[in-house]
Amino acid sequence: MTTPPAAKDHGRAGRNLPAAIGSAVVLLGAIAASLAFWKIGFLFIVAAAVVVAVWELHQGLLAKGIDIPEQPLMAGGVVMVVVAYFYGAPALVTATAVTALVIMLWLLRRGVDGYVQNATASVFTLVYVPFLGSFVALLLAEGGATDFDRWDDGVRGIVTFILVTIASDIGGYVAGVLFGRHPMAPVISPKKSWEGFAGSLVFCVAAGVALVVLLLEGEWWVGVALGLIAVVMATLGDLCESVIKRDLGVKDMSQVIPGHGGLMDRLDSLLATIAPIWLLLHYTVF
Repeated sequence: MTTPPAAKDHGRAGRNLPAAIGSAVVLLGAIAASLAFWKIGFLFIVAAAVVVAVWELHQGLLAKGIDIPEQPLMAGGVVMVVVAYFYGAPALVTATAVTALVIMLWLLRRGVDGYVQNATASVFTLVYVPFLGSFVALLLAEGGATDFDRWDDGVRGIVTFILVTIASDIGGYVAGVLFGRHPMAPVISPKKSWEGFAGSLVFCVAAGVALVVLLLEGEWWVGVALGLIAVVMATLGDLCESVIKRDLGVKDMSQVIPGHGGLMDRLDSLLATIAPIWLLLHYTVF
Protein backbone atom coordinates (compact mmCIF):
# COMPACT_ATOMS: atom_id res chain seq x y z
CA MET A 1 0.00 0.00 0.00
CA THR A 2 1.45 3.35 -1.07
CA THR A 3 1.57 6.05 1.58
CA PRO A 4 0.25 9.38 0.25
CA PRO A 5 2.81 12.19 0.28
CA ALA A 6 2.60 14.55 3.22
CA ALA A 7 1.32 18.04 2.58
CA LYS A 8 4.18 20.43 2.01
CA ASP A 9 4.93 22.72 4.92
CA HIS A 10 5.06 26.32 3.73
CA GLY A 11 6.34 27.70 7.02
CA ARG A 12 4.83 29.94 9.62
CA ALA A 13 2.97 32.05 7.08
CA GLY A 14 1.10 29.00 5.78
CA ARG A 15 1.44 29.98 2.11
CA ASN A 16 3.23 28.74 -0.98
CA LEU A 17 5.03 32.05 -1.35
CA PRO A 18 6.29 31.72 -4.98
CA ALA A 19 2.83 30.70 -6.20
CA ALA A 20 1.20 33.43 -4.12
CA ILE A 21 3.52 36.11 -5.53
CA GLY A 22 2.98 34.88 -9.10
CA SER A 23 -0.79 34.92 -8.72
CA ALA A 24 -0.72 38.38 -7.15
CA VAL A 25 1.40 39.75 -10.00
CA VAL A 26 -1.06 38.41 -12.60
CA LEU A 27 -4.11 39.78 -10.78
CA LEU A 28 -2.56 43.17 -10.10
CA GLY A 29 -1.36 43.33 -13.71
CA ALA A 30 -4.91 42.81 -15.00
CA ILE A 31 -6.23 45.47 -12.63
CA ALA A 32 -3.49 47.95 -13.56
CA ALA A 33 -4.06 47.41 -17.28
CA SER A 34 -7.81 48.02 -17.00
CA LEU A 35 -7.35 51.17 -14.92
CA ALA A 36 -4.61 52.51 -17.19
CA PHE A 37 -6.37 52.10 -20.52
CA TRP A 38 -10.16 52.01 -19.95
CA LYS A 39 -11.45 52.26 -16.43
CA ILE A 40 -14.90 50.91 -17.30
CA GLY A 41 -13.06 47.69 -18.12
CA PHE A 42 -12.28 47.45 -14.42
CA LEU A 43 -16.02 46.99 -13.83
CA PHE A 44 -15.80 43.68 -15.71
CA ILE A 45 -13.14 42.53 -13.25
CA VAL A 46 -15.29 43.59 -10.29
CA ALA A 47 -18.38 41.88 -11.74
CA ALA A 48 -16.42 38.71 -12.48
CA ALA A 49 -15.05 38.71 -8.92
CA VAL A 50 -18.59 38.99 -7.54
CA VAL A 51 -19.75 36.03 -9.63
CA VAL A 52 -16.80 33.83 -8.58
CA ALA A 53 -17.15 34.83 -4.91
CA VAL A 54 -20.86 33.95 -4.90
CA TRP A 55 -20.00 30.56 -6.44
CA GLU A 56 -17.36 29.95 -3.76
CA LEU A 57 -19.73 30.82 -0.92
CA HIS A 58 -22.36 28.54 -2.44
CA GLN A 59 -19.88 25.65 -2.50
CA GLY A 60 -18.84 26.33 1.08
CA LEU A 61 -22.39 26.63 2.39
CA LEU A 62 -23.34 23.33 0.76
CA ALA A 63 -21.03 21.66 3.28
CA LYS A 64 -23.60 22.61 5.93
CA GLY A 65 -26.59 21.73 3.79
CA ILE A 66 -27.34 25.36 2.94
CA ASP A 67 -28.27 25.83 -0.72
CA ILE A 68 -28.38 29.46 -1.84
CA PRO A 69 -29.68 30.24 -5.36
CA GLU A 70 -26.64 31.12 -7.45
CA GLN A 71 -28.41 32.49 -10.53
CA PRO A 72 -30.32 35.44 -9.01
CA LEU A 73 -27.42 36.23 -6.68
CA MET A 74 -24.92 36.36 -9.55
CA ALA A 75 -27.22 38.27 -11.90
CA GLY A 76 -28.34 40.67 -9.19
CA GLY A 77 -24.75 41.18 -8.07
CA VAL A 78 -23.65 42.20 -11.56
CA VAL A 79 -26.60 44.59 -11.86
CA MET A 80 -25.72 46.12 -8.48
CA VAL A 81 -22.14 46.79 -9.59
CA VAL A 82 -23.29 48.40 -12.83
CA VAL A 83 -26.00 50.64 -11.32
CA ALA A 84 -23.68 51.70 -8.50
CA TYR A 85 -21.16 52.93 -11.07
CA PHE A 86 -23.57 54.69 -13.41
CA TYR A 87 -26.28 55.89 -11.01
CA GLY A 88 -24.74 56.11 -7.54
CA ALA A 89 -25.51 54.99 -4.00
CA PRO A 90 -29.34 55.43 -4.07
CA ALA A 91 -29.58 53.15 -7.10
CA LEU A 92 -27.34 50.60 -5.37
CA VAL A 93 -29.64 50.50 -2.33
CA THR A 94 -32.68 50.01 -4.58
CA ALA A 95 -30.98 47.28 -6.63
CA THR A 96 -29.96 45.49 -3.42
CA ALA A 97 -33.51 45.55 -2.08
CA VAL A 98 -34.98 44.33 -5.36
CA THR A 99 -32.41 41.52 -5.60
CA ALA A 100 -33.21 40.40 -2.05
CA LEU A 101 -36.93 40.23 -2.88
CA VAL A 102 -36.26 38.32 -6.11
CA ILE A 103 -34.16 35.81 -4.19
CA MET A 104 -36.88 35.23 -1.61
CA LEU A 105 -39.46 34.75 -4.36
CA TRP A 106 -37.05 32.45 -6.24
CA LEU A 107 -36.74 30.23 -3.16
CA LEU A 108 -40.53 29.82 -2.94
CA ARG A 109 -40.29 27.33 -5.79
CA ARG A 110 -38.43 24.92 -3.50
CA GLY A 111 -41.21 24.72 -0.95
CA VAL A 112 -41.25 25.21 2.82
CA ASP A 113 -38.40 23.02 4.08
CA GLY A 114 -35.21 25.01 4.59
CA TYR A 115 -36.75 28.26 3.32
CA VAL A 116 -35.70 30.46 6.26
CA GLN A 117 -32.21 28.95 6.38
CA ASN A 118 -31.57 29.37 2.65
CA ALA A 119 -33.18 32.82 2.44
CA THR A 120 -31.16 34.07 5.42
CA ALA A 121 -27.89 32.74 3.98
CA SER A 122 -28.77 34.24 0.59
CA VAL A 123 -29.35 37.73 1.99
CA PHE A 124 -26.13 37.40 4.01
CA THR A 125 -24.26 36.51 0.82
CA LEU A 126 -25.95 39.38 -1.04
CA VAL A 127 -24.76 41.95 1.50
CA TYR A 128 -21.34 40.40 2.10
CA VAL A 129 -20.27 40.10 -1.54
CA PRO A 130 -22.26 42.09 -4.16
CA PHE A 131 -23.34 44.96 -1.91
CA LEU A 132 -19.94 45.61 -0.35
CA GLY A 133 -18.22 44.89 -3.67
CA SER A 134 -20.38 47.54 -5.35
CA PHE A 135 -18.69 50.23 -3.26
CA VAL A 136 -15.66 49.65 -5.49
CA ALA A 137 -17.83 50.85 -8.37
CA LEU A 138 -18.93 53.89 -6.33
CA LEU A 139 -15.28 54.79 -5.70
CA LEU A 140 -14.36 54.25 -9.35
CA ALA A 141 -17.16 56.61 -10.43
CA GLU A 142 -15.80 59.54 -8.38
CA GLY A 143 -14.03 60.90 -11.47
CA GLY A 144 -17.14 60.56 -13.64
CA ALA A 145 -18.98 57.52 -14.97
CA THR A 146 -18.76 58.34 -18.67
CA ASP A 147 -17.02 61.69 -19.16
CA PHE A 148 -13.68 61.20 -17.41
CA ASP A 149 -9.93 61.67 -17.74
CA ARG A 150 -7.64 58.63 -17.90
CA TRP A 151 -6.07 59.42 -14.50
CA ASP A 152 -9.11 60.82 -12.70
CA ASP A 153 -10.21 60.84 -9.06
CA GLY A 154 -11.91 57.46 -9.40
CA VAL A 155 -8.84 55.68 -10.74
CA ARG A 156 -6.58 57.29 -8.15
CA GLY A 157 -9.08 56.37 -5.44
CA ILE A 158 -9.07 52.71 -6.52
CA VAL A 159 -5.27 52.66 -6.59
CA THR A 160 -5.21 54.15 -3.08
CA PHE A 161 -7.76 51.65 -1.78
CA ILE A 162 -5.92 48.64 -3.22
CA LEU A 163 -2.44 49.74 -2.14
CA VAL A 164 -3.38 50.64 1.43
CA THR A 165 -5.11 47.26 1.83
CA ILE A 166 -2.08 45.49 0.36
CA ALA A 167 0.09 47.45 2.82
CA SER A 168 -1.93 45.94 5.67
CA ASP A 169 -1.39 42.43 4.30
CA ILE A 170 2.34 42.93 3.72
CA GLY A 171 2.93 44.61 7.07
CA GLY A 172 1.08 41.88 8.91
CA TYR A 173 2.87 39.14 6.98
CA VAL A 174 6.38 40.52 7.54
CA ALA A 175 5.92 41.40 11.21
CA GLY A 176 4.02 38.20 11.91
CA VAL A 177 6.67 35.95 10.38
CA LEU A 178 9.60 37.79 11.97
CA PHE A 179 8.21 38.72 15.38
CA GLY A 180 4.88 36.95 15.84
CA ARG A 181 4.67 35.48 19.35
CA HIS A 182 1.31 36.47 20.81
CA PRO A 183 -1.78 35.11 19.00
CA MET A 184 -4.57 37.60 18.47
CA ALA A 185 -7.38 35.05 18.15
CA PRO A 186 -5.90 31.54 18.47
CA VAL A 187 -9.23 29.74 18.12
CA ILE A 188 -10.23 31.65 14.99
CA SER A 189 -6.91 32.32 13.22
CA PRO A 190 -3.86 30.77 14.95
CA LYS A 191 -1.32 32.44 12.64
CA LYS A 192 -2.59 35.98 13.26
CA SER A 193 -0.58 37.72 15.98
CA TRP A 194 -0.59 41.06 17.76
CA GLU A 195 2.90 41.68 16.39
CA GLY A 196 1.51 41.16 12.91
CA PHE A 197 -1.29 43.63 13.66
CA ALA A 198 1.31 46.19 14.79
CA GLY A 199 3.16 45.68 11.50
CA SER A 200 -0.06 46.18 9.58
CA LEU A 201 -0.75 49.35 11.55
CA VAL A 202 2.64 50.89 10.77
CA PHE A 203 2.50 49.96 7.08
CA CYS A 204 -1.12 51.10 6.67
CA VAL A 205 -0.70 54.51 8.27
CA ALA A 206 2.52 55.17 6.36
CA ALA A 207 0.93 54.10 3.08
CA GLY A 208 -2.25 56.03 3.85
CA VAL A 209 -0.42 59.31 4.48
CA ALA A 210 1.81 58.90 1.42
CA LEU A 211 -1.07 58.00 -0.91
CA VAL A 212 -3.48 60.68 0.28
CA VAL A 213 -0.88 63.49 0.26
CA LEU A 214 1.05 62.56 -2.89
CA LEU A 215 -1.57 60.82 -5.03
CA LEU A 216 -4.89 62.34 -3.96
CA GLU A 217 -3.48 65.73 -2.87
CA GLY A 218 -5.43 65.57 0.38
CA GLU A 219 -4.64 66.42 3.99
CA TRP A 220 -2.18 64.29 5.96
CA TRP A 221 -4.70 63.59 8.72
CA VAL A 222 -7.00 61.99 6.15
CA GLY A 223 -4.14 59.62 5.35
CA VAL A 224 -3.79 58.73 9.03
CA ALA A 225 -7.53 58.09 9.26
CA LEU A 226 -7.38 56.04 6.07
CA GLY A 227 -4.58 53.89 7.46
CA LEU A 228 -6.35 53.32 10.77
CA ILE A 229 -9.61 52.42 9.05
CA ALA A 230 -7.83 50.07 6.67
CA VAL A 231 -5.89 48.16 9.32
CA VAL A 232 -8.87 47.72 11.65
CA MET A 233 -11.37 46.76 8.96
CA ALA A 234 -8.92 44.53 7.06
CA THR A 235 -8.13 42.64 10.26
CA LEU A 236 -11.81 42.26 11.13
CA GLY A 237 -12.56 41.15 7.57
CA ASP A 238 -9.85 38.50 7.74
CA LEU A 239 -11.08 37.24 11.11
CA CYS A 240 -14.70 37.10 9.93
CA GLU A 241 -13.66 35.09 6.88
CA SER A 242 -11.72 32.71 9.14
CA VAL A 243 -14.79 32.24 11.33
CA ILE A 244 -16.93 31.48 8.28
CA LYS A 245 -14.46 28.88 7.01
CA ARG A 246 -14.13 27.23 10.41
CA ASP A 247 -17.88 27.07 10.82
CA LEU A 248 -18.23 25.53 7.36
CA GLY A 249 -15.31 23.16 8.01
CA VAL A 250 -13.20 24.22 5.01
CA LYS A 251 -9.57 25.37 4.86
CA ASP A 252 -9.96 27.53 1.74
CA MET A 253 -13.10 28.59 -0.10
CA SER A 254 -11.64 27.06 -3.29
CA GLN A 255 -8.33 26.70 -5.12
CA VAL A 256 -8.92 29.09 -8.01
CA ILE A 257 -5.89 31.26 -7.13
CA PRO A 258 -2.61 29.32 -6.74
CA GLY A 259 -0.91 30.13 -3.45
CA HIS A 260 -3.90 32.02 -2.10
CA GLY A 261 -6.75 29.50 -2.10
CA GLY A 262 -10.12 30.89 -3.09
CA LEU A 263 -10.96 34.35 -4.33
CA MET A 264 -12.85 35.02 -1.09
CA ASP A 265 -9.61 34.31 0.79
CA ARG A 266 -8.19 37.41 -0.94
CA LEU A 267 -11.34 39.52 -0.99
CA ASP A 268 -12.03 39.32 2.74
CA SER A 269 -9.92 42.38 3.61
CA LEU A 270 -10.92 44.31 0.49
CA LEU A 271 -14.65 43.81 1.07
CA ALA A 272 -14.33 44.91 4.69
CA THR A 273 -12.37 48.09 3.92
CA ILE A 274 -14.02 49.45 0.78
CA ALA A 275 -17.22 50.95 2.24
CA PRO A 276 -15.59 53.06 5.02
CA ILE A 277 -12.74 54.04 2.69
CA TRP A 278 -15.22 55.27 0.06
CA LEU A 279 -17.13 57.19 2.75
CA LEU A 280 -13.96 58.83 4.05
CA LEU A 281 -12.57 59.81 0.66
CA HIS A 282 -15.95 60.88 -0.73
CA TYR A 283 -16.48 63.47 1.99
CA THR A 284 -12.91 64.59 2.77
CA VAL A 285 -10.99 64.42 -0.52
CA PHE A 286 -13.16 64.31 -3.64
